[in-house]
Amino acid sequence: MKSYILGVWNTVDPIYYSLTRLKYVMDEEKNRSLFRVRLTRFKGKSTVLSDGTVIKKNDLLLKIHLHNVKIMNELYAISSDTKRAVYFYHMVKRAMPLLAKYVKEHERFEEIKGVIGITTLHKGSKRLGFDNVNISNTFYRTYKQFTFTPINYLASSSKQHHPIYLFMSKDELVKRYPI
Repeated sequence: MKSYILGVWNTVDPIYYSLTRLKYVMDEEKNRSLFRVRLTRFKGKSTVLSDGTVIKKNDLLLKIHLHNVKIMNELYAISSDTKRAVYFYHMVKRAMPLLAKYVKEHERFEEIKGVIGITTLHKGSKRLGFDNVNISNTFYRTYKQFTFTPINYLASSSKQHHPIYLFMSKDELVKRYPI
């Protein structure tokens, strides 16, 4: 069943990508990293990050999307949940410098306050430098929980978590992951 879902996802993903404003974060050889990104205005409640950065409504953020189908294709052959989690963590960690470079070279670098993502698979995110913030809007949190059901199923996550925001300030990103 999982291989069937992954096959369908491989087919649908290019269509999804073409219908969104997402852009790939690329390396020097024009290889696609794990991140697809777009600029967004924050619509949630104000929050203070661990480095003191305040994220307020309408602040400009770079929204990060993991290229989940690419990740799932790589993780498919790994049967142990623990090995899969460690491999996933290191995949993201290796991609973070490219994200920092993308932000630093962005034409709107001065306006961007930080990066934001939404995930249910957030174990290890604090070690990467992210602040985990609960989604306060119950309707939006429930909607995101529903949309993450396929990724949670494919990831074989034995424990289901509520979706959360991941934040990292622009300054923390470029400091932690120098180019």
